[in-house]
This record gives sequence, C-alpha cells and structure tokens, in this order.
Amino acid sequence: MPNKLNANKITSSTQQCLDIAEIRDDTIIMRDGTLRAVIMVSSINFALKSEDEQDAIIMSYVSFLNNLDFSLQIVIQSRELNIDNYIGTLRQKEKEQTNELLKMQTTEYIQYINELISLGKIMNKKFYAIVPYSPMSDKQKGFFSKLLELFKPVSLIKMKEEKFLQRRVELTRRTDNTIGGLASLGINSAVLDTQSLIELFYNTYNPETSANQKLVDVSQLKIE
Repeated sequence: MPNKLNANKITSSTQQCLDIAEIRDDTIIMRDGTLRAVIMVSSINFALKSEDEQDAIIMSYVSFLNNLDFSLQIVIQSRELNIDNYIGTLRQKEKEQTNELLKMQTTEYIQYINELISLGKIMNKKFYAIVPYSPMSDKQKGFFSKLLELFKPVSLIKMKEEKFLQRRVELTRRTDNTIGGLASLGINSAVLDTQSLIELFYNTYNPETSANQKLVDVSQLKIE
C-alpha cells in the first residue's frame, strides 16, 4: 500500500504545480485567463557613469515608471556560467594549431581561464521585465462581465482564439510602451518568442537536467 502512494506522488510533475496553462504566439496564458509577456532587458554599468549621467538615468527611470498605467514585474535571474563547451572548443583549436607560438598562447589562455574559474564561480545575470494583462483591467467592460470571464472553466484550460487575440492586442500595447520606455534609458530589450519562453521555464525549473539535455525546437514538440 505505501508503495502505491509513493508511486502516485512521483507521477505528479512540476507542470501541474505551475499557474501556466499554455504558451503560444510569444505569450504566456495563465490558468486564470490572464496573459503575460516576457521582455529580456540588457544592463548598463551604472557605476562607470559620471554623476550627471547617473542623475539623468535616475530621472528617466522615475519618469518611465510614472508613465506606466499597469503593474510591471522585474526579475533578475542569476546562474553559474558553464564554460565547459568553450574550454572544449579551445582545446580542439589547440590540437589543430600548426603555429607553435599560437599553440603556446592558446595553452596559456586555457590555463588562465581554468585558474580564474578555480578562484570562484563565475555568475551570469539575466534581466527580465514581465508585462501582464488581465481582463479586470479593461476599462471598456463592466465589472461583472470581467469577473465572469475570469472564472469561466473554459479559460482555465484553453483560451478561445478570438478572446486570446483581443487580449493580446492590449498586451502588445503594454509591451511596446515598456520597450519604448526602456529605450529612453539607453537600454535594449526584446520580447521572448514562444521557443525562448519554453526554454526559459525549462532551464529555470530543471537547472541540472537542462545543463546536459537541451530542449528541442518547439515545432518538433508533440503534446498529448
């Protein structure tokens, strides 16, 4: 009997615990029918800026936040940088190198990289802005109609195409406003497409597996 209970526990996957119902057309559809878009954001070295430049960036950032008419989530993801493939490529170049001087320099460079890694873990940081859209924030609809949409059982499983496209128009407007505001700060940004979104969650919730087993292209995935 205990073995059966343990077997049932093992069958439950991480996906069942997530609030994500579906990912399609570069958009995350939550189980409550709301939408999310994820924007990857570049960084700027604030410490290297002059005092005037820092003040200008701060003022622009304040103006950017004040001009938003929706909530915005900022996520920083820190991961240990895996450069095993890079080291492997260098070793292959070292073997193929016919110029003795270049071969020696490649060997010294590999040793330098290995010594640098031994001193401490090299971390890679990625920055994301999460843009949401909820029917409850749509001022064109009444309160009860918006509330009814949120609790329809159908929306918890698969959103109808027409409704999805209507909500995605508003989400796209918010996304464009966010990208424009970030550009005013001198920050480059780009919306993650469907493949990138799936890879993001796959790498986030399966850090050990994703390091050794890469995700196939989304077009090749078969979902039952």
